[in-house]
Amino acid sequence: MKNLKLSDKGNKLIKLYEEMAVTGYARTDGSKVSNAYNDFELRKFRNFCKEQISRDEIKTVLDYGGGGSDWDASGFDPATGETAKQFFRVKEVCIFEPARNLMDKSKSDCVVCMDVLEHIFVADIPNIIDELFSLTNKLLVINVACYKARALLPNGENAHITVRSPDWWKGVIDAASINYEDVEVMLICSKTFKSGVVFETFKSCDWHASAGFTTELKFQTFKPN
Repeated sequence: MKNLKLSDKGNKLIKLYEEMAVTGYARTDGSKVSNAYNDFELRKFRNFCKEQISRDEIKTVLDYGGGGSDWDASGFDPATGETAKQFFRVKEVCIFEPARNLMDKSKSDCVVCMDVLEHIFVADIPNIIDELFSLTNKLLVINVACYKARALLPNGENAHITVRSPDWWKGVIDAASINYEDVEVMLICSKTFKSGVVFETFKSCDWHASAGFTTELKFQTFKPN
């Protein structure tokens, strides 16, 4: 596992996010949010991810950029009242959130990275994605927002600083995956807060095992629960 090095702008962004975690942030409509990073972003995609994360071989999870995630709180699944740990049948969860000085990045069976990459300076995206792959033993689940946020950075810029199309993100992640052939990848791209696409899960080793040379780009549209 390599030591991650961010660009100067990447490090400056972390300082802005740390400020937002303490003081809150302004929104595009002129309102103010006092408590930042309190949403458990995985909740709205739980049913898409359940089959992959709930497999018997997935016992440990790293929630990369977990923000307000609480895997032990009841009500993660409203229908059952289960916690996230119970819902996904995992035993241990580590949360990495530099804006809150949660700096442990334990290598785990599964890495989830929800609503994070669009907050990263574009020049740092390749290194961050490579780190995500390096931290998982088996499964990588990514959600990325492909639209502008309502939140603003303290300098007035939109908090989603790297807004790209789902195909752009798919290409970047596919390219990174060739160095981690046995890692299964699930990519969810949100086009709005309530809609988007989920690409078919894959391992890059499967490309080599296929009969031909063409790899089909398969996905489905969604509206999360």
